[in-house]
Amino acid sequence: MTYASMMVAMDLTPQAPDRVRLAGHLADDFRARLIGVAAETPAYAVPPVGPTPASAYALAASNEIVLNDLRQAHAAFEEAAGGRSRVEWRSNLDFPLPFLVAQSAAADLVVVGRKTEPGPMLFSVNPGDLVMHLGRPVLVVPPGVDHLDAKRVAVGWKNTREARRAVQDALPFLKRASQVVVISVDDRDSAADPQDIVGFLQAHDVYATAVRRDTDGAAASEALIDAASEQAADLLVTGAYGHGRFREWAFGGVTRDLLAYAPICCLMSH
Repeated sequence: MTYASMMVAMDLTPQAPDRVRLAGHLADDFRARLIGVAAETPAYAVPPVGPTPASAYALAASNEIVLNDLRQAHAAFEEAAGGRSRVEWRSNLDFPLPFLVAQSAAADLVVVGRKTEPGPMLFSVNPGDLVMHLGRPVLVVPPGVDHLDAKRVAVGWKNTREARRAVQDALPFLKRASQVVVISVDDRDSAADPQDIVGFLQAHDVYATAVRRDTDGAAASEALIDAASEQAADLLVTGAYGHGRFREWAFGGVTRDLLAYAPICCLMSH
């Protein structure tokens, strides 16, 4: 099992070139093609009722503004991709989330940035929305990170459908890693026994060990990040929204916290 195709969401933020460089290095490691994706709708998408010259002009002008931004995003993507031969670009006048979801049929792994600014950003895709709709593993890259070795990988484990899916989706990383640690956090719902998943990984020739952590009054996400940091992991594999996204939005949860402030890359599946 490997990743034959990497897709990276492109935008015009300062963090985007770092994200493309990271995806490019991963594409080299897995001998995969690299696909850049960007989309946005014009601010003036629907003209008023009735064919008026002013509305037609405004629509054309708005389209041209977005097309120019897409050209800038394409140029920035190609520069960050560094002249690799197996590179593809896809863009359109469309809403970013459904466009990326549709294009993801061509990818094994989708790389996105963490949303760091409040409010809408050009071409931006909320990673929480994406992981719920994609049907593909999502690699969320924090700001300032442009390389991922993934030699030491942490797995945040709870025996849920989402976590099992994430471990399966992450096998190409896990099989390349020199160390994999499965972290189960004791919280009010109790910790899952990690032995079955450790045995599963070992059956796939992945050397894995298990670590149990108490929250000691902290959030489960904080305990998970601390344990991953102690293992010097630069990749954290977790299931996403195991309790449902609305519950996490209303009451807080591990996925929401990781998407907000995890300092290392997170591979998530739902």
